[in-house]
Amino acid sequence: MIQRRSICATIVLIISCVQSTHAFSSASSQSARSAASLSSNLNSKTQIISPLSLQHQRSSPIQKKPQLSPTSLHAVEGDFDPDAIKNSVSEVQSGSIKARLRALYKFTRPHTIRGTILASFAGTIRALVDTPGAIATADWGAMLPRAFIGMIALLLGNAFIVGINQIFDKDIDVLNKPFLPVASGEMSGRVAWFAVLFSGIVGPAIVYNFFPMMLFKLYMLGWTLGMVYSVPPLRTKRNPLAAGLTIATVRGFLLNFGVYYAVKDAIGAPFGWSPKVSFIARFMTAFATVIAVTKDLPDVEGDKAYNISTLATKLGVSKIAKGATACLLLNYMHAILTGVLSKAGTFNAIPMVGGHAALAIMLLTRFKELEPEKLASIKKYYKHIWDLFYLEYFLYTLI
Repeated sequence: MIQRRSICATIVLIISCVQSTHAFSSASSQSARSAASLSSNLNSKTQIISPLSLQHQRSSPIQKKPQLSPTSLHAVEGDFDPDAIKNSVSEVQSGSIKARLRALYKFTRPHTIRGTILASFAGTIRALVDTPGAIATADWGAMLPRAFIGMIALLLGNAFIVGINQIFDKDIDVLNKPFLPVASGEMSGRVAWFAVLFSGIVGPAIVYNFFPMMLFKLYMLGWTLGMVYSVPPLRTKRNPLAAGLTIATVRGFLLNFGVYYAVKDAIGAPFGWSPKVSFIARFMTAFATVIAVTKDLPDVEGDKAYNISTLATKLGVSKIAKGATACLLLNYMHAILTGVLSKAGTFNAIPMVGGHAALAIMLLTRFKELEPEKLASIKKYYKHIWDLFYLEYFLYTLI
C-alpha cells in the first residue's frame, strides 16, 4: 500500500512539472496561430520575395495587434509575427550588440541546447551515483573545470550541427521557420559561416586536447553525421530513414553514452554497462527516433515546395502523429516493464514505474488535444514531445 501511494505521489509530482511547461507552450503556440490561419495562402504563391514579405502573407488581415514600441517587440523561437521579425532585423542592422547576441542565441536553437545540457547533468549525476564513494572522494577542483570544458565542447558541437543546417536550409526555412536568424536576415551568411566554422573547429580541438581518444572519436562521429545530414551531396535529411538514424544515433546514443563515459574516466572508475545506462541508451535512442520523424510535422509545406521527402509529406500529419504517439507509448511500456521485471534493487520502482506511467498519461492527454489541420496545434504537439524528452532526464537521475 505504501509503495502504491509513493508511485501515485510521483505521478502527481511529474504532472505538476509538466503543467508548468504546458503554460509556456500555450504562449509560444499563440504566436504561430497567425501563420496557421493563412498557411493555405502559400500554395497560391509562386514567387518568394523575402522572409518578411512571406510573413505578411501569413499574417491575418483581420486580427489587430496592440501598438508596441520598436524596442519592445522581438522575434523569438517559433515566432511568425512579421512585425517582430522586422524589428529584430532592424536592430541588428542598426549595430545593436544585444540584438546580434540575441540572433546568435536563436542560431543555436535553444530547445536543442536544453536537451544537451540536461543530458550532460543527468549523465554526470548518474555516473557519480553509480560509483561508490565517488562523490565523497572526487577531486572537485580538477573535475569542475573539466566538466565545464566538456560542456562547452558539447554546446559547440550542437551549434555546429544546427548552424550548418540553417545555412543549407535557408530557402526552406523562409517557408517553414522564418523566425530563424539566417532565414529572416538577422544574421548574414558570412556571420553564420563564421559561427559554424568556429564551432566546428574549436569543439573538436577541445575534446582532442582534454579528453581520451575514445571520446574524440565518438565526438567526431557525431560531428560527421550532423554535417552530412545537411550538406550536399549526401544530405541525409532528404531520406526519412537516414535522417531518423542520424538524429537517433547522435542525440540518443552518442550523447548519453559519451557523457557517462567521460565522467567515469574523470573519476578514474572503469566504464561498465550498468542496467540504468543500458536502459537510458535504449530509451533515448528510441525517443530521438520519434523526434527525428515528428520534427517534420510543422514543415510539410516547405518540404513539399523543395522536394524534401519526409514521412510527414508522404503520410500526412495525422498518421505520423498517431504513429509517433504509439511508438512513445511502447517506449514507456518498455520502461515500466523493465522496472517491474528487473531483479529487486536494480531500479527504484517509484520513478521507474510511476514516473514513466505519469509521462505516458501526459503523452496521451497532449495527443488528444492535437488538431492535425492547424499549424499552431501541430507545433504545440511537437513541443510537448520535447517536454517529455527533457523530463526523462529528470527521471534518469532518480531511477
